Parts: sequence; structure tokens; C-alpha cells
Amino acid sequence: MAQGHSINDCFLHDKDRLRHDEAIALLAERLPQIAETQTIALSKAAGRVLAQNIVAPHAVPLHTNAAVDGYAFAHKDLSANALPISQRIAAGQLTPSALEPGTAARIFTGAVMPSGAETVAMQEDCTIIGEAVQLPTALKAGANCRLAGEDLAHGETVLEAGTVLKASHIAAAASVGAGQLTAYRPLKVALFSNGDELRNPEAKAKAQIQPGEVFDTNGPMLRAAMADLPVTIISQEVIGDTLHATRTALSQASQEADVIITSGGASRGEEDHMLTALETLGKRHLWQLAIKPGRPMMMGQLRREVSNLPAPSSSQDCLYFGLPGNPVAAFVCFLLYLRPALLKLAGGSFRREPRFTVTSGFDIRSKKPDRREFLRARLVEQPDGTLVAEKFDRDGSGLISSLRMSDGLVEIEEHVTSLRKGDPVRFLPFPSNL
Repeated sequence: MAQGHSINDCFLHDKDRLRHDEAIALLAERLPQIAETQTIALSKAAGRVLAQNIVAPHAVPLHTNAAVDGYAFAHKDLSANALPISQRIAAGQLTPSALEPGTAARIFTGAVMPSGAETVAMQEDCTIIGEAVQLPTALKAGANCRLAGEDLAHGETVLEAGTVLKASHIAAAASVGAGQLTAYRPLKVALFSNGDELRNPEAKAKAQIQPGEVFDTNGPMLRAAMADLPVTIISQEVIGDTLHATRTALSQASQEADVIITSGGASRGEEDHMLTALETLGKRHLWQLAIKPGRPMMMGQLRREVSNLPAPSSSQDCLYFGLPGNPVAAFVCFLLYLRPALLKLAGGSFRREPRFTVTSGFDIRSKKPDRREFLRARLVEQPDGTLVAEKFDRDGSGLISSLRMSDGLVEIEEHVTSLRKGDPVRFLPFPSNL
């Protein structure tokens, strides 16, 4: 968030339950970038969000060079006769002599082409006759050469600010010598699961859970889901089902974290305190979405209080996202809303995961209108190459096995009230780390 900036009034709306596209529009348009910038080494940049454009200070490649090991020559000299070999040019030899007319140069991959030559014959296609080389006569002019500026022109934008840096981007930055670059700092994220029944699976790894106890799955799941995002998890805890415990945990975490993410306690039950705690410590912006699964999702901000803990200088408030407690619903909401939101907050763009059209392998006799549904499914390739989405046979939001056994989500829009096997449907594949 910009220095001292608050999004307090950016999310005003007059609906009790937002549709999926309405929630996406609000987040995409009104979430600010909150991360600060820093200069980092290229070797530390993977997964970070670029904060300034990288512009090519020179052409890439800088010189026309050989793409293969072989023999460089002037195409006009190509004939059935062997050409004398007049010089040898290795990679790293920056100023080779001009090629003598009517000769060829022994050259290696990456070596600078000598003036007077514009074509290279691969060594395996050539025959050495004494101190001359017999060249293949079918070569086209310019074959097996990389031209100066073929990849990048001088002054061309290599990478734009907001790019989440992957291996291909790192290669592009390295190609123009960008050993240092300006990137956004990772967001500090505090992660909480809510429920007296929850137990830490690491703390109880060698113990039996008791009746009424449940291992916390949302905390480890969400932590893993953020592994490829520009965030740092500063804490991961379980909060008990009391208003005091909830308020205390959120208040303390808000002093250091840029973003707090919770799962559970987001409904209106007697043991659900997240909404009350949020509204007493800050302000709620979103609550209740017209989707299945994942209806009780919240978003808001927490006011920072006077504290001895170091508060981030980039904002006066801590942003809050409250996910449903059921693991499938938490997973779906993270994928649809929180993953792109975190990228936007961290300096990137709000990028929705791509969909593609497949064939439905199931029927839906009746679906409620005005609600978007996301069904867990796996893709099965048919003999003709058609991809068919087979729906997981049960719909419970607590069925973690349904995530493990699915490839993604079939998206059923609000206006659709039934579906027949064989109909086209939109499919949202899970990202590779989810």
C-alpha cells in the first residue's frame, strides 16, 4: 500500500452477496500494491515481482555469430570445389580477421562471424580434403548464423515491471547483464486456522488424535499453496474459538504482517468470531459470495495499534482475508480470489487462472440459479483426443481426497440450471504447485 494509504472506502457496495465476477472486479480494480521495493542480486530474484522495467543496453546477440560448429564462408563462393581453410575462430575471440575471398574459416558455436562471411556449414555435412573443406551445395545464404540483435534490439524492453520472475525471465535479464535489479519485497503474511478442535499435525505426528479432535489441514495446505508466491510466512498458528483469543491473535499479528489470512470462523454461528473481531479491530469490505463452495469469505483491513512490534512502513493498515473453514472451500477461494490478490498486493497484476473448454462427462439435473459453482473434476483423454471432465463422485467441502484426485475445477455459471453429458464446459486447471 502506498505510504499512509488506506483502502477504507474503496470496496463500498450495496449487495448482501456478491457474484463471482463482481468480487473479482472489486479485487482486481481496487486492491493497491502494498509492497516496498529493494535492489537485489539476479541470483536472488526468482519468484519476486519486478518493480522497474529492464531495457536492453545493447543488442542481443551483440555480434553476428555461428549457431553451430562448422565452416564460415561467403555464399557467393559456394561451388563444387573445395575451399581452402584460411583461419580458425573460437568462441571468445572477439575480433577475427576478415575472411580472405574464396576461403572458409573453421568456426565454433558462438564465435563471432568474420567480415566477408554470412553462412556456416555444419561440420558433419562437410568433407576435409587436406587443408581445404568440401561444403554442401544445397545451403541457403545465411544458414546457421545468429544475427546481431536477432533476439533483442538495443533499447528494447526486456521485462516489464510487475512481472513475476521465473526461470525464463531470469535468463532474459542475464542476457543483458542485469546482475542487479529492483524488485518488490515479499509480503509478510500471518496465517491462522480457527477452531478448538484443531491440532497441529507436526506437534502430534507420533500421537493419536482423540475423539472430537481434527488435524489442521488448512494451515499446511495454504502455506504450501503460497510457496511459489512472493510472500514470507511470518507465523502459522491455530486460534481457539473465543472472541478474546481471536481478537488478540489478529491484533498482535496486524502490527507486523502486511496480510493476515485466516480459515474458519467466518460464519454467524455462536463459535464463529472472525467477523466480530474484524469489525471491532478494523473494517469488513467483503462477506458472503454467491458461489459454491466458499460462500462465507471475508476481506477487510485491521487498524494498526501502538505496539513495540515493528510495523511495516508501507501502510497504515493490515489487510485481512478470511477463508471458509472447510478445506475444499478454503482451497477454491484461495485459487479464485486470494492467489491473484496476493500477486496484485505484491506488485504484480491481478491475473485470473486460464480456463479452456472441455466436454462434460456428467449430468446436472438441477442447479440453483444466481450462484456460480466450481466442481472438482479430473480430465480423461478419449481415443479421438477429446478431453472429458469426469466429476468427483461426492460434493462435500471437507473431502480432501477430492482435491488430490482432481485436475481442476469445472466452472458452472450462474445462468446455467442444468447440464447434460457431452455439453461443453469451462475447465480451470490447478496450478502445478496446487
